[in-house]
Amino acid sequence: MWGGRRAQWVSPQQARRPGDTHGGPAVGSPSKPRPPVPRAEGGTELVAGSKRHSGNLPAEVTSFVGRRRELSEARQSLTRTRLLTLTGAGGLGKTRLALRLASEVKRSFPDGTWVVDLSPVEDSELLARTVVTALRIDRTSALPPMAALIAHLAESRSLLVLDNCEHLRDACAALTRALLAAAPDLQVVATSRQALGVDGECLLTVPPLSAPDPQCPPPLASMARYDTVQLFVERASAVVGGFRLTEEDRPAVAGICHRLDGVPLAIELAAAWLRVLSPRQILFYLNDRFGLLDRGCRVAPPRQQTLRAAIDWSYDLCTPQEQCGWARLSAFCGEFDLEAAEAVCVDDELDRRQILDVVSQLVDKSVLIRNGGHDTVRYRILETIRQYGRARLHQDSEETVVRRRHRDYYQELLARAESDWFSARQDAWFATLRREFANIRTALEFCLTAPQESHAGLQLASSLWSHGLIAGGMDEARHWLGQALTLETGPSTARVKALWMDGWLAFLRGDTVVGRDRLAECQALAGRLGDAQSLAHAVEFGGLAALFENDFPAAAPLLEEALDRHRVTGDLWAQWTALFLLALTHCLTRDPRAAPMAQQCLALSETHDAPLARSYALWLLGLQHWLHGENRQAITRLRDGLRLTRSGCDLLGSAQCLEVLAWATAQEGDSEHAATLLGAAQTAWQSVGAALPGLGHLLHHHTECENRLRNALGDTAYDEAVRAGIELTRSQASDYALGSIAIAASNGTSEPAHTPLTRRERQVVELLAQGLTDRQIAAKLVISPRTAEGHVQRMLAKLGFTSRTQAATWALKESRLWHDSCAEDSQPGR
Repeated sequence: MWGGRRAQWVSPQQARRPGDTHGGPAVGSPSKPRPPVPRAEGGTELVAGSKRHSGNLPAEVTSFVGRRRELSEARQSLTRTRLLTLTGAGGLGKTRLALRLASEVKRSFPDGTWVVDLSPVEDSELLARTVVTALRIDRTSALPPMAALIAHLAESRSLLVLDNCEHLRDACAALTRALLAAAPDLQVVATSRQALGVDGECLLTVPPLSAPDPQCPPPLASMARYDTVQLFVERASAVVGGFRLTEEDRPAVAGICHRLDGVPLAIELAAAWLRVLSPRQILFYLNDRFGLLDRGCRVAPPRQQTLRAAIDWSYDLCTPQEQCGWARLSAFCGEFDLEAAEAVCVDDELDRRQILDVVSQLVDKSVLIRNGGHDTVRYRILETIRQYGRARLHQDSEETVVRRRHRDYYQELLARAESDWFSARQDAWFATLRREFANIRTALEFCLTAPQESHAGLQLASSLWSHGLIAGGMDEARHWLGQALTLETGPSTARVKALWMDGWLAFLRGDTVVGRDRLAECQALAGRLGDAQSLAHAVEFGGLAALFENDFPAAAPLLEEALDRHRVTGDLWAQWTALFLLALTHCLTRDPRAAPMAQQCLALSETHDAPLARSYALWLLGLQHWLHGENRQAITRLRDGLRLTRSGCDLLGSAQCLEVLAWATAQEGDSEHAATLLGAAQTAWQSVGAALPGLGHLLHHHTECENRLRNALGDTAYDEAVRAGIELTRSQASDYALGSIAIAASNGTSEPAHTPLTRRERQVVELLAQGLTDRQIAAKLVISPRTAEGHVQRMLAKLGFTSRTQAATWALKESRLWHDSCAEDSQPGR
């Protein structure tokens, strides 16, 4: 365990006060008062006539990493219950946690802390005898094993650790129930992949270790705050003497820890490969994780020697129905709910009534992880367990049919979202589709790799449109569309839709050549098919292309025609988009029809209470005000639009609002503020993958604003302000644009007002939080100790702290905020 003061342990008996009805034993009869235990010189406890030993806790062979929160919760639980069961999937370290817990509390158990490893025991009839042997009870007694146990423990204040109970669950439950009833001062800690089901049992689920996000890895100095990284580095050091985590290896190690789901056994097995592979090579070979992780410690129990063996153990403990459910649920990637599980699993072998029971049992056996939601419970399957189930699914020749059901479920979900998009439920659909994006990706991968599924893949990819674009980014949407259009070339309305969608995105990316090619094919195919909706979209696509190429005389009539065609088909969302593009065309040409048409856009979105459409309409009105020199009105409208983009993941709408806000703010004379907004907009444009700032006609205004600000601030101050905006997270950028936070620039760096440190001072405080001295900090940063001391003093003064401990506590809190911001800005899914 990493350093820190050991928490004082108070046993349940010591914690009770006379007459206290709280905190008593949860199982069995009340504890009887015991006489004081006499002590010999040096503090050794003496019990008259006792042959009991102090216990059989094994010594730790390797360092214990992390688990501070779990240890704290376990210690607290033992003050309230006499039976604590640590549950969790195989390889998560339940045994190590139980042994460390027992070691920390052993002083509270004068009659010993005893560990019983039940993994070798196959016959439940041998359970009591195994416990008798572990407790070193005289086996020559004429008493049966269970009676000998009860006699031995009846007056004992002991802690019994029953390790690996899952395969003997019923027998362990009966033994524990009997011992707790007969021995009022006995406490039991059990480890099991499933609860024992004894009255008064307290459960503590052992989660995976914390792992960094490989899409937003923390700075090198902060990596050690993740338990998985600590574990990998420590085990790597044992394999390759002197191994140190470097900047070069940082992304690969973050990827390894993330890919292995924070499972300690998997991470230890991966670290062992450093004898022959680099971290980058290990990450590459983890695509075949069972092949890579099939080697382990030969002296460990067989089921703990490899990851596959650990999961085999769990699989063999499941009933045939549970095994079937496990395999079928491996079709999911990320989280899913009960409705989705039913859609994928139900057939002649498993009916709908059985699914709830199967899911419940798989949660109990730690195959599934339960995640609470706002209005429904969701489930997650660790990637290693998922791959194991996928292999079983393939062996049973069910993979194609199950994955097709998975695809059908998410195709129907996207169709419902599309039909209900222009409504008050837009934000709810945002949240749903972002939450389900990992499964949508998985469905797309199946369609575009499995034979005879390419048409379904084209339909699925073209259903992403606005919500897919916003959730996954333009580049990803174009990736799926490009693959689908290449694989499925037959004439269909789905191909028309995919062509105009990919062409639209190409224009937004500034790729006019591809955009024009898509337009030509889309118009030709729509004319050939004669489908009214396809023709309407093809005409609108033509107007959009003319708008992007600044051919306003051609754009306006095409968009007017598209609007009329959409009115005939009754597609409200398509009507609104055509109206928006027509209003934008008039706005850019200073046509007097622009203002009333933009108001019409706003009114239509408000009538249907569609927040996304409303934010775009407000942006359009803000642009209209700005083009007419009405800066204050423009800023008000743009801020209103920006507020609406914060509730979902509308990166494009956020980028547009930040961009025009910068222009308006610059004209108001607040140059530094405007430059910071330009930096924030730049990050937003890059996140969505759009060409800055979208339309070529608007790019002219961006260039003018940049020149104005450089002249006002000078190159150095301008670059610093822009850099400060670039470094803001999306939520911070919105807060800054809305006036909620300020920016403090110093020494060429920029931080939000709640983090008033330079980049160097942040590095110093991160190292300080790890307990390093000034000299050690100096060595890490390759600076002199005097310079490091100066940084520490200035950092304390800026933060208003008087001690290094205060600064370290603050740094840990800031690290969590930083990580939350990264998680918020990362794309959904794995």
